[in-house]
Amino acid sequence: MFAQFDISFFLLLGLAALCYITHNNTVTFAVLLLLLFKLTPLASYFPFLNQYGLTIGIVILTAAMMVPLADGSLNITDILKSFTTWQSLLAILVGILVSWLGTRGVSLIGAHPTIINGLIIGTLIGVAFFKGIPVGPLIAAGILSLLIGKS
Repeated sequence: MFAQFDISFFLLLGLAALCYITHNNTVTFAVLLLLLFKLTPLASYFPFLNQYGLTIGIVILTAAMMVPLADGSLNITDILKSFTTWQSLLAILVGILVSWLGTRGVSLIGAHPTIINGLIIGTLIGVAFFKGIPVGPLIAAGILSLLIGKS
């Protein structure tokens, strides 16, 4: 049983503790979920999670953002109001920019998979010490692709 307790176990455990202390429940839950996988036969699903987890997460996040449209609390009048103020128009433009950066980020990570390590460390520092939320690695990779000239 102790063979399962490699360095990654202790890193995940430490990360869970750090995120719990900093009240980042989302990352704490994610790390505990990974520990559950690691310590059970579910570990065999790590390749699947590694390959499709990001896509599954984006689908769930997108669906959650669209709930107001689906449940009827966002109606056509509200949608049309999105085109009437400069703040709403700017929000639309920023949404387009962020989406584009995310696409560049996915391409960069695919072309240079080792970059993900730095992005993860940076995201974890932002989460743990600056009360951030872990939605930034793809955008960070997109910004990085602009800085280093890769797409």
